[in-house]
Formats: sequence, structure tokens, C-alpha cells
Amino acid sequence: MWTEVADLGSVDALYDLGIACYNGDGVEEDKPRGIRHWQEAAMEGHVLSRHNLGVVEYNEGKYKLAVQHLMISSKLGDEESLNAIKDMFMRGEATRAQYAEALREYGDAVEEMKSHQREEAMRVGI
Repeated sequence: MWTEVADLGSVDALYDLGIACYNGDGVEEDKPRGIRHWQEAAMEGHVLSRHNLGVVEYNEGKYKLAVQHLMISSKLGDEESLNAIKDMFMRGEATRAQYAEALREYGDAVEEMKSHQREEAMRVGI
């Protein structure tokens, strides 16, 4: 079903397919295929797919590429990506400038997502 929905343009379905293929959840494990699904979704702006690509690059020791992916997802408001860059900075795998930029852009994204209506909905529990 995810394949059909992905074919109709759902980036969330591409992300889910990526998870299933990468981890072998319900399908035969196929990490390259999972990565391709995440790449496709990330190109369409899917934040968690971009984060996962950063994690994959990090685990392969490709820190420069990992930072690039994580910078994009943190710029889109993903706190987990920001924390990953912070951890990389603390281990000397990312620069102070990269962490500072990620922190600034994450803050901008969070600020941009704020609205009176959103805050009111959260206040009343919606």
C-alpha cells in the first residue's frame, strides 16, 4: 500500500517505505533501496528522511555529508538533527561555525512556526 501511495506523491509513504526497506520491517532488508526512498522524500522536503540520511552518512564515517544533511533538517525545525550536530561538534566532527549556524537556523524555523492560533490550540489541548 505504501508503494501505491508513494506513487501518488506521498513523501510520508516514501519515508515509511525507506524505514521498512532499511530495517527489513515486513519486507526483505534492502538498505540501498531504503536510502533511495529517503533520498526521494528528502528532495521533496521530508525532514525525517533528510535526518535519516544524515544518520546513515554518520554511521559510515562520512561526517561532512552527515553534517550537510543534518544542517538541512535542523534548518527545517528538527530538534533531533540540531542535537546530532551539537554532539558531532562536541566530538570534533563538526565545526563551531556549523553548530552555531544550525542553532541559529533552527531557532529561526521554530520562531517562524509560532502563531497565535497554534499557541491557542495547544493551550486548550487541541
